[in-house]
Amino acid sequence: MKLNNHEQSKKHAFDSFCKKILKHEARDYYDELKRQRSREVSFSELSAKQLEQIYTEDQYFATEQIFNVLGLDVAVTDEDIAESLKSLSEIRRDIILLSYFLDLNDREIGDKLNMLRATVQYQRTRALQRLKKFMEGDANE
Repeated sequence: MKLNNHEQSKKHAFDSFCKKILKHEARDYYDELKRQRSREVSFSELSAKQLEQIYTEDQYFATEQIFNVLGLDVAVTDEDIAESLKSLSEIRRDIILLSYFLDLNDREIGDKLNMLRATVQYQRTRALQRLKKFMEGDANE
């Protein structure tokens, strides 16, 4: 079957249209691959610090020490910190736990423990000095 000039022209126009679409789709695909490659980094190119940020470790069998502060349980997983907290008096331990583990400020701690804010600050400072000595190994001083 022989096509006339008008049908032949339509066929060529459609073929040209399809080729343009395929050419632009291929270009878009390659541009997208190029964008992805520019944003992606190989694991071998990451620094040790960056590698530490992209993973976590489950600690199913980690030993944790539970401290009770005002009816709240505070879990401390680091053994050295737990031992050093045990060396403190109860009031100083409570202040440290409320301040650093439960994120309360001195005024809130003072309200909960019926103390002045300045007393809380003084006790926290002394507790931190004691913890520092304990962690350095000079707990007997």
